[in-house]
Order: sequence, then C-alpha cells, then structure tokens
Amino acid sequence: MRSVIFPLILAVLPLAGTVPPSGAAATPGCAPGNGGLTLAPGFCAVAVAESLGRVRQITLGPDGTLYGAIAKGDSGVVALRDTDGDGRADERRVFGPPGGNDVKVHDGHLYLALPDRILRWRLVPGQLRPPGEPEVIVGGLPGDRSHAAKSIAFGADDMMYVNVGAPSNSCQERDREKGSPGIDPCPELATRAGIWQYSASRPGQRHSEGTRFATGIRNSTALGVRPGTSQLYGATHGRDQLGANWDFSDAYNAENPGEELMAIDRGDDFGWPYCYYSTETTSLVLSPEYGGDGTKVGRCAAVKGPLMVFPGHWAPLALAFSTGSTLPEPYADGVFVALHGSWNRAPLPEAGYRVVFVPFADGRPAGHYTTFATGTGSETWLRPSGVAVAPDGAVYISADNRETIWKVVRGT
Repeated sequence: MRSVIFPLILAVLPLAGTVPPSGAAATPGCAPGNGGLTLAPGFCAVAVAESLGRVRQITLGPDGTLYGAIAKGDSGVVALRDTDGDGRADERRVFGPPGGNDVKVHDGHLYLALPDRILRWRLVPGQLRPPGEPEVIVGGLPGDRSHAAKSIAFGADDMMYVNVGAPSNSCQERDREKGSPGIDPCPELATRAGIWQYSASRPGQRHSEGTRFATGIRNSTALGVRPGTSQLYGATHGRDQLGANWDFSDAYNAENPGEELMAIDRGDDFGWPYCYYSTETTSLVLSPEYGGDGTKVGRCAAVKGPLMVFPGHWAPLALAFSTGSTLPEPYADGVFVALHGSWNRAPLPEAGYRVVFVPFADGRPAGHYTTFATGTGSETWLRPSGVAVAPDGAVYISADNRETIWKVVRGT
C-alpha cells in the first residue's frame, strides 16, 4: 500500500539567516562568517576541524568525542576532541582501514562501515583512539560497481541494519544505455538494493547470513532509528537519466524522480527498479525500462510509498534526529537531512547542496522541510555528507568536498 504524501513538500523555502561580514564579531564559540556557512536565524557556527580528507558521516561518543568516516585517505576514521570548549578540536587521531562511509557508537563500541565489511572497536573511556585491532562484525558485503558505500543503524534486541545499494541505475540489460530494457525480475534484488539485518554483537557474520529486512531501495545511505523508538527511517537516491535514456524533457529529468524519505518496516518493498516517484503525478509510477511513460502506475500500486519527498537528484547522504536534544522549537522534534546534490539535473542548473530540517509529530513529517544550512559561496560550495545532533542541541555538519566538520549552536 502507498503512504499518504505530505502536501506541498516540493516547495523550497528560502533561507532567512544571514552571515555576518568577515570582520564582524561572532558569538563566543562561533567564527566570524560562521566558517563559510549560511544558517537558519538564531544559529552560528565554527569549523571544528579542517583538512580532514573526504569526511563522510559523523557521530558523537558518550564523552563528546566526535568521530568521522573518511572515504579517501590512509585511514577510515578520524576522532576529534575539544578540550578547551572553544568549539574547535585540539586533539585529533586517525585509525582504521581506509574507505569509511559511516561511523556509529553503539553499546560501548565504535562501528565503521566500509564498502565490503562492518568493523567495530571497543571504546575505552579517556582514550581518543580505541586500542587494538577491530572485529569484523559482517564481511563479504558486495562492494563492487556503483553505490558501494554502506550505512548502518541500530535497533532494539541486538539489531544492526545495513544499507546495501544497487550496483546499477535501473537494472537494465545494459546499464545506463539509451533504450535498454530492464531485467525482469531484477537479479540485483537478491543481494542488494535494500536493507539487511544482522546481529550487532556477533563477529564473523557474512552477507549471506543476514536477513533482507526491506527491498526495492536503490541506495539509502541516509539511515537511522528515531531515538526512543524502534522505527527505522531512510532517505534514498532515486534513479537517473530519464532524459538521456528515455527522452523525457530536461525539466522533467531535473525534477524526477523525487528523493524519498521513508519509514522502513520489516518486509517492505519500495519498488526499485520497477517504480519511481513522479513529482508531476505525486505518486509512484512505472519506470520506462518496464513499460512506463511517466503516468502509468501498474505494479507500483502495490508497493510502499514515501512519507515525503525532496526534489529530484538532491542526493540525501545522512540523517540525524533531534528528538531528545535541547534544540528550541521548531527544531526540537524532527530530522536533519544532509543533501549532497547531483550532476543529473543537467543541463538545468544544479541544486540541493544543503542541510534541511523536517519537523515531526507522532513519528511522521508534520510540515514542510526548511533549509538549515548552505554554503555562502556558489550553489555547490557546500556538499553536506554527514549530520549529527548532540544532547546539548549542537548540530554537527560534515562536507566531503570542503574536508571540514562544523559545529552549529544557538547564537545571540
């Protein structure tokens, strides 16, 4: 069954915050010019650390240590600590194998998601770098071809969820080739394009031992469980090249498919590769590889729809819930989503490249998303890759293209 979509979700609300001139005084703990960010009213920022390499998703330890996954470089994790309270990290350590996309702290351990495996270290209080070699919790994950980056989330009863992205655009006989039909049934669904569930604590698991929790999800690198609940949420990357491969207009190609924010439950099927979300019909429609024309619904009537939708090709990379933090209204209950942007809106202008906030009520979106942070330079100056929320209400944002993590706090 399809979910009810929150109305008018595609309108992009303007960012009302401003950045002080480079010489203007900043709130204590923040930088003049907010380190290059334009923020929502009432917030300011400082760069926690720079020159980190391609930093992706980020997380906080119970002692306030900030961890970031590093996609390219000699190590896969950076650990940062601010000992003097000025917002900037004065202690830094790197460790672990290269190629990290996601880091999470769970049950006294630090987990790292690599393309082909999930590792963990036991955290030791007071030590910035965990001692010893990591355990391999899950190995043998498919890490070749496209969408190899893995993301993880933790539920109740020792559950660990792993996003395994599809290796293709739309499961065509010849990937991304004009007019090539889709393979039906799509063999990629057996081992990819979904969320798999494993034990969070048992070393030595293989991908083949996991349970396919949900399917038909092209690539939900944005993945998380809402605090205080067992509900898993994700935001997925939609397919590309409706224009280049199937002669849809440039405008249609730029806005379609919508990027879906989903509540993910056991056994769900979200329809990829057979379906995509049309921002014109505001519904799931049949992909042209499988006989669709932009309006036909067909088998897509039987799959699960999103809670809400972002504009096409905004590429959600990470999400973080504000529940349980001390953020003020309207940010006290909802989810921040890091949107990385994409080349596939061409030849129309690129768009996205921001962190947005979606307010929640009763576990569902309760209003329009609003822009929380963008870059002060060009549209593509900031390409957010991670977001985390501290209990004290600080919001941390990473951007792989800037090799930087910022701390955003309430200003004066």
